[in-house]
Amino acid sequence: MTRAANFHAFHIRKWYLQIEDTLATESGALADGEPLRKIVLAACLHNPYAGRYEQDLNAWIDASPALGQEFGRRIRAAAGDQRIQSYGKACLVGSDGDYEHGNALLTNPAANPVRDAVGGGKSWVPSTGKRGGPGTILDVPLAHKDALYVRSHYDTISVAFNDAPSRDEVLIVWAFATRGRLNARLGGLKASEIKGQDGLT
Repeated sequence: MTRAANFHAFHIRKWYLQIEDTLATESGALADGEPLRKIVLAACLHNPYAGRYEQDLNAWIDASPALGQEFGRRIRAAAGDQRIQSYGKACLVGSDGDYEHGNALLTNPAANPVRDAVGGGKSWVPSTGKRGGPGTILDVPLAHKDALYVRSHYDTISVAFNDAPSRDEVLIVWAFATRGRLNARLGGLKASEIKGQDGLT
């Protein structure tokens, strides 16, 4: 069933915002500095391609920068004066859709406005996704936004949404973190050694 667009070319049923703060490690060691804040933003969209095969997904890809700009606006609002160091993205496609439908909204046209919003991420954005229904657990990968090889920032956040996606919907999910793992101690390049590291601008 066709749904009327209410945000540019998209019909968005719902926006989600989830925030978690970690103050100590699993073994109880206190944070080495500020707590780790992870922020998840998600949009539940009607999938116009649900229930059929569509070879050409360019219409959705071409419209996706507006969605990326809105994710960017929302992460700036959610983060406030906190700097974002890591990001990741994912999709969860309802059972009547193809996995490709969700991926169409995760490509560079949609991602570049988000990069701009967090200070111009230089690194590629780690990505994942799958098909599933309400309550499906989705693991969203995180990595440093300016240098992929910063080991301390390899991380994941697991999310679930109790009422999405329906069979003819797609969830587009972005996750962000304000720092790397607490008490990371595996060596390698440090975030402080990255030139131009400035977080939100």
